[in-house]
Amino acid sequence: MKKVFEFLKKEIMLTVAVIAAVVSLFITPPTKALIKEIDWHTLGTLFMMLCVLEGFKQENIFEPVINFSKKFRTMATLSLFLIFGVFFTSMFVTNDVSLIIFVPLTILLFRKGDKEKYILPVISMENIAAIRGSLLMPFGSPQNLFLFGQSDTSVWNFMLHMSPLCISSAILLIIFVLVLYRKNVKEEFKTVEIEEKKESVSTKIKIRKAAYLILFAMIILTIVTRTKYWPIAVAIVIVVIAAVNIKLFVQVDYILIFTFLCFFVFSSSIAANPKISDVLNKAVAGNEYWWAIGLSQIISNVPASIVLYPFTQNFAGLIYGADTAGLVSLIGSLASVINYRIYVREYPDNGFKFVKTFTLVSWAFFVIVVIPGFFLSRWKFF
Repeated sequence: MKKVFEFLKKEIMLTVAVIAAVVSLFITPPTKALIKEIDWHTLGTLFMMLCVLEGFKQENIFEPVINFSKKFRTMATLSLFLIFGVFFTSMFVTNDVSLIIFVPLTILLFRKGDKEKYILPVISMENIAAIRGSLLMPFGSPQNLFLFGQSDTSVWNFMLHMSPLCISSAILLIIFVLVLYRKNVKEEFKTVEIEEKKESVSTKIKIRKAAYLILFAMIILTIVTRTKYWPIAVAIVIVVIAAVNIKLFVQVDYILIFTFLCFFVFSSSIAANPKISDVLNKAVAGNEYWWAIGLSQIISNVPASIVLYPFTQNFAGLIYGADTAGLVSLIGSLASVINYRIYVREYPDNGFKFVKTFTLVSWAFFVIVVIPGFFLSRWKFF
């Protein structure tokens, strides 16, 4: 029992999701209709993405990018490379995976180069880069994946509407880096050697890498085309991974999938209750942007998107708010929590210091973008 409580304490979002789902079932008893309302398509797509991205991590598919980082000679250029490495990779491999790739690398490089004082501000900016870079693509973050799946908009229309937020955020990040190194923009960074395991690449590893890349392309095609045959794609992913590396299934983040499932149950149950649904319809309609930002600070932006979607009239307000919420607090985005975990694993006694720096940098960014984002949210997707 003690281990169960420790697990639930560690996985706060899962605990909240389970409690919310159980409570909602007392409000609206489960029915066959409720099971049908669960977005199995999103859950299946999320499962596929998590499987393949886990394969990417295990096979070090991004190793060439990491090696390229050694070429930079100043702190400003190195920081820009790391931050925009997160920014652009997050568009395709989700914001949390991009942080898992670049944050440990940042800590390693800055520590070896005796530049530890810059670790916190730079990984805080990497966090912003992950949140604001990933918003451009339908598959850049879990909430985008869900909301795109619910909408009837095309990929190109989605990207068109998200591009102003993405481009303006890129410009702001450059300004933030210049401010960080304002005393000496050309501050030197001494290239450090990172130990590399020189191993011959076996045929099995080559096959696994090729399989993961082909599966990733298939998943993107499945999302973009909105095919009704997505269950076949799920089956293909399972069969191929079972053939090339069945042990990978053990490493998949099933907690995130189950958290999604619980919030789908909660959202469907609440929407099915006429009294609660009526209250939320009146409260949320027209205020989606602020509701998304506010609720995300309690339950994070992914579940907030799931809960608020049934009561949303302005799709742009909801998605812009959800993609801005991660700038407010650590809870606002699951990616921020992952960033925090990576850092405190290396610096166990600096948790408060991380929160302080993260909040300061994120709020400086949030204050600049929140009002323009609100006005932009009036630009309807469809």
